[in-house]
Amino acid sequence: MGRGLAFQKKIGDEIAEEAIDKTYHLANSDLFHKFQELLVDVPITYLEIANDIIDEAKVTLKNPLNDSLYISITDHLYAAVQRVKEGVRVRNLLLWDVKRLFPDEFSVGVNAVKRIEEKFKVNLGEDEAGNIALHLVNAQSDSENEDAYMMAELMQEIIQITSYYFKVQLDEESVYFYRFTTHLRFFASRIMNHRQLTDETDDELLLIIQKKYQNAYQCVERIADFIRKKYDYEMSNDEKLYLTIHIARLVQKVNQ
Repeated sequence: MGRGLAFQKKIGDEIAEEAIDKTYHLANSDLFHKFQELLVDVPITYLEIANDIIDEAKVTLKNPLNDSLYISITDHLYAAVQRVKEGVRVRNLLLWDVKRLFPDEFSVGVNAVKRIEEKFKVNLGEDEAGNIALHLVNAQSDSENEDAYMMAELMQEIIQITSYYFKVQLDEESVYFYRFTTHLRFFASRIMNHRQLTDETDDELLLIIQKKYQNAYQCVERIADFIRKKYDYEMSNDEKLYLTIHIARLVQKVNQ
């Protein structure tokens, strides 16, 4: 890829090798075809910005990223800018979780938003930084099919423990269930990648949550015991606190 390399070129024209400053080697033919289709509809500028974002992410996160990120980030950035230009804003309901649980990914997202706002003269804000961070999280956790399967299995196990503990059928169509499962995805990703959340919560706050949501906290303790035995992973107090709040809200909604 070279900046402006297609200027005054027609399909089939050759491009001088010295005009190319970057090439992409995608993992499989399916990704390659999706990449080609994307560039038919999306200006090359968005790919250039996506490339800068991914380069920063590789340095900051120090984890391998799925090749599909070049497609998903480019497509997402284009759609986000178009929405804002049309006056449509989508609130990121998971922003608080993302900022707290994935600070490195969110930092890359913040820098990405600055680049986009400067380039296209739009105002995206923190919500979009959170969306970009989610793409980065997914690109790390979904790099291997086996990990993806294990994550899905772990999420299902936690959902089953929660449902059995409270003896309720969880409403899978509710926004609370969506937030719960998204949080579980983050949690499962940390377990698979051995990235425990550092405790920063004040002990007094944890005690308040334990007292306010006693049943939910006891359910989380049961989940923690299960994860300790099966996955050899010790949940931090912060992880217990956040999971307690999500479960309490989810079950409260079911019982209303």
